[in-house]
Amino acid sequence: MDPELEAFLPLIPKAHLTDPVTERKNFSELATSIPVPAVADMEIEDRTVPADPEVAVRIYRPHRARGAVVWMHGGGFVMGDVDTEHPWATRLAEASGVVVISVGYRLAPEHPFPAALDDTYAVLTWAAEHAAELGVDPELIAVGGHSAGAGLAAGVALRARDQRGPRIRFQLLNQPGLDDRQETWSARNFTDTPWMNRDTVTAAWRHYLGSAPASPYATPARATDLSGLPPAYIATAELCPNRDEDIAYALRLLEAGVSVELHQWPGTFHGSHAILSAEVSQRQIAELAAALRRALAG
Repeated sequence: MDPELEAFLPLIPKAHLTDPVTERKNFSELATSIPVPAVADMEIEDRTVPADPEVAVRIYRPHRARGAVVWMHGGGFVMGDVDTEHPWATRLAEASGVVVISVGYRLAPEHPFPAALDDTYAVLTWAAEHAAELGVDPELIAVGGHSAGAGLAAGVALRARDQRGPRIRFQLLNQPGLDDRQETWSARNFTDTPWMNRDTVTAAWRHYLGSAPASPYATPARATDLSGLPPAYIATAELCPNRDEDIAYALRLLEAGVSVELHQWPGTFHGSHAILSAEVSQRQIAELAAALRRALAG
């Protein structure tokens, strides 16, 4: 493990996902303690997207932005909201120069699949239809997220392709949760990694799927056809249960003719980029923003 990250291990809480209400509170306290960069050159607005039910979004508009990303927070499908994502959405918008539409999707287990996916798809559709109002080019709309949110982004990309929905320019997938089967080497062997381990992943999928059978929109690794999907940037952490399913998904996208940039970050663990003082975290965050900026340059 990267020594700068290892020094913080005693401070990292366990996330068991056995008590969603308590763990949401703990996650919120942890997430909102992360510093927020200065936003003098950015407009930030809370909106409600019409849907059934309505979806809360927070929109970050850097000056002169031309593209937009519909962005989903992490939290194992169980934790998180636009407030916990505020430090990251602000940072991403500031560093990329792209409009970030942070989605407050419904959480499991109270709202299992397809609630979060439906919310995300509704926001994507709304963003495409209101591009002029948002001040962005409708041809420059991406989807992205971290962890569970990245899995939602991948699922939305599949759904938009299949249903001839809004055209997605790019998908930015940071340590995505893609496969409920947990059959890869990293999923089977990372039983004691920080923050996210096999038991945590198992609980997240149980809460999210509920009684529904696993489908490609819920678990994108189950999709048999990955052709025609948007170009992707996929980032993985070395000590993360999701690592191998993410690498396998990237390879399958390439085999299907989809352009992919894959970055495996050595010495990192799931969500370790939250440790901002570490040099590797600074490089990870800069790379995510740079990939988005390049993709939406127009």
